[in-house]
Amino acid sequence: MAWRFLKRTINRMFLTKNPIPPYKNHVVQIGDPILRNKSSPIPVDVIKSEEVQNVIHLMRSRIQMSNLIGLSAPQIGVPFQIFVVHFPHPSKFFSKEEIAKKEMEYIENQVWINPKLTVTDHTCITFSEACASFKGYSAEVPRFKRVLLTGVNENGEKKTLDAKGWTSRIIQHEMDHLNGIMFSDRMIPSSLCCTGWHSINKFQGLVELRYDN
Repeated sequence: MAWRFLKRTINRMFLTKNPIPPYKNHVVQIGDPILRNKSSPIPVDVIKSEEVQNVIHLMRSRIQMSNLIGLSAPQIGVPFQIFVVHFPHPSKFFSKEEIAKKEMEYIENQVWINPKLTVTDHTCITFSEACASFKGYSAEVPRFKRVLLTGVNENGEKKTLDAKGWTSRIIQHEMDHLNGIMFSDRMIPSSLCCTGWHSINKFQGLVELRYDN
C-alpha cells in the first residue's frame, strides 16, 4: 500500500501541469465542460490531416487498452464529430440467452465521422448502460430499437449502417456524446447504482478506482 502511494506521488511529480488534448492516458469524466458541448463537424478535406488521424489513432488505442465498446472524441478532450465503436464476439462473454435477449452481435472496429442518425423503429428497449466518462456507475436506459447511421470513415468515404438491438444502443450512446448528452440524462433515475458496491462492502471500502490506463 505504501509503495503504491509512493509510486503514484512520484508519477504525479513528472506529469505535465497543464496537459493539452487529445488526452492519451485517460477518459474525461462527467463535469468536464467538453462533455456538455456539441461537437463540430470535420470538413472532408481535413479528415486525412495529421491532426484528425492522430485523434482517431488515440481513440482506437484507448478502446483497446481500456476494453471499451465505444468512445467519442469529446471523451479524450477533442470537440470533433468522431466516434469509434467495437464490440467483441459476444459468445466469449455472454450467455446465449443474454445475447438473444439484447440482440448482441459482433461489431468490427469502426470509425464514424460527421455521423447522422435516423430512428427507424421507435420501440423503446431498456437495458443497463455504463460509460467510461461516468466511471463506476451504471443505470437502466431506454433506447430506440433500430436506427440508420450515415457518415464517413477515416478515409473520408461515405458509409451507412442499419443497426438494431445492442448495436443500435451503442450507436445512440455515442451519438449522444457528440451532442453533449450523457446517459444520466436519459436514465431511469432510481436505477443508478455504483457498479462496485459489492466489492466496496466486501473490502470495507478499501477499493481504488483508477481513471488512467
